[in-house]
Amino acid sequence: MSSQVGTLLNGRYRLDAQIGTGGMSTVYRAFDTVLERQVAIKLMHREIATDSDQLERFRREARAVAQLNHPHIVTVIDAGEDEGMPYIVFEYVEGETLKDRIRRYGRLPIQESIAYAIEIARALGVAHDRGIVHRDVKPQNVLVDEEGSAKVTDFGIARTLDQEGLTADGRVLGTTDYVSPEQALGHPVTGQSDLYSLGIVLFEMLTGDVPFKGDNQVAVAMKHVREQLPDVQVRRPEVSNALAAVLERATAKETEKRYPDDRALIAALEEVLAIETQRSGHSTGEATAVLRTLPASAQRRLPARVIHPVRLVAALVVIAAVVVAAVLLLADRTEKGTAQRPVDKTQPATGLQSVSLGQSRAHDFDPYGDQDEHGGDALRVLDDDPGTVWTTETYRGGLQSKPGVGIYLDAKPGIVAKRLDIRTTTTGWTGKVYVSNSVDTKATDLSGWQDLGTTIDATKKSMAIQLDTAGQKFRYYLVWITKLPEGGKVGISELVLFQPKP
Repeated sequence: MSSQVGTLLNGRYRLDAQIGTGGMSTVYRAFDTVLERQVAIKLMHREIATDSDQLERFRREARAVAQLNHPHIVTVIDAGEDEGMPYIVFEYVEGETLKDRIRRYGRLPIQESIAYAIEIARALGVAHDRGIVHRDVKPQNVLVDEEGSAKVTDFGIARTLDQEGLTADGRVLGTTDYVSPEQALGHPVTGQSDLYSLGIVLFEMLTGDVPFKGDNQVAVAMKHVREQLPDVQVRRPEVSNALAAVLERATAKETEKRYPDDRALIAALEEVLAIETQRSGHSTGEATAVLRTLPASAQRRLPARVIHPVRLVAALVVIAAVVVAAVLLLADRTEKGTAQRPVDKTQPATGLQSVSLGQSRAHDFDPYGDQDEHGGDALRVLDDDPGTVWTTETYRGGLQSKPGVGIYLDAKPGIVAKRLDIRTTTTGWTGKVYVSNSVDTKATDLSGWQDLGTTIDATKKSMAIQLDTAGQKFRYYLVWITKLPEGGKVGISELVLFQPKP
């Protein structure tokens, strides 16, 4: 099918860019000229729009998803037809697919993986309660928005449980990398099939790869029927027994051994997320947001600073203030006539305000190496938790042939940054600040980056780096580390950009 970019559907929706395509439709980023907002439009291929079965499946998707209202489901806004081509209008989600995230980072952090599984399961639970089975749960059909939240999309082969199927008996629908055994065999499909597929998605998040490979889709499907899932703890030893047990039950071949419904799986995942957080003592990424939604029974396991970080910090500030006041009063009473020493405290930047960035806006940068510098931990520099740290790899002999490694922030759509605050766990390293308005994630050098001429000399663990962009807006700000400390690695716990107040 030729691209329809530039087309105006029904005099309202302008197709601006193609962002995806499949067997029966193409997805476009579009502009709603009536409400003046970006949307996503799934446009059915013209050559199959005359197929009554395919057309009914397409319309059924619109009807099915329009019934669903949940923060982790992509919302259907509108549907219609233009010159014989049916289309569905969705909310436009800025971000990436979960599959893209896995490809970029490889194995995701364990707590983040569990958090995404919980969000997906909650979305599926809403659909299952309405009698709708997704039938194609895979990371390609999960969008991760700019704030790091997961949204399930593409109910293109969904059908209601009480409806006669429109496909022939025995036909396998869906991607066989994640297909349930009963679906592969053409047996009746229920919500438990979606739970199996979600279990495979969780396996991939934890290990960075799908469990089964084969020469073709049928070969892979038969492995889901006949072969045991590879041991997740062999592929990733730090996975706990509790998490491995949840994964094993979610992906049981026989439905009677699998979790009976979404609620049971969600409860198990919530419990294991609490256990993992209790073990680590902190949370990062999307896990932080999900932890606050856990039931009281699971939250009882969590450290207080994880659930109420702001309240805890406020309490510590109050306590610190009382202690400082008491010390100053004592000094005043015991050293009459002696001038008091001023309290050393960092003053806020006059005329500046911090830039709020979602945790997905931090990325590692290793163009001269293997393209991965602990990428899964990059989000830790934006989680407002000084106890969590992104580190470079350990280079015992220094960077040697590498001119540097780094981490950058995405300040989309672009800002005139005046200051960059860095909180580091290591001193004795040096670096520079680079800026850009486009980033090639597969770059092999610093082409496209502009040196601001700013030197970072980490002689202390908290630094305020002044920036001068000559009034130009930049989207990306890179902390480029050029010299390592004696230990061979650098740790950064927080990065904060500041821009002029409006």
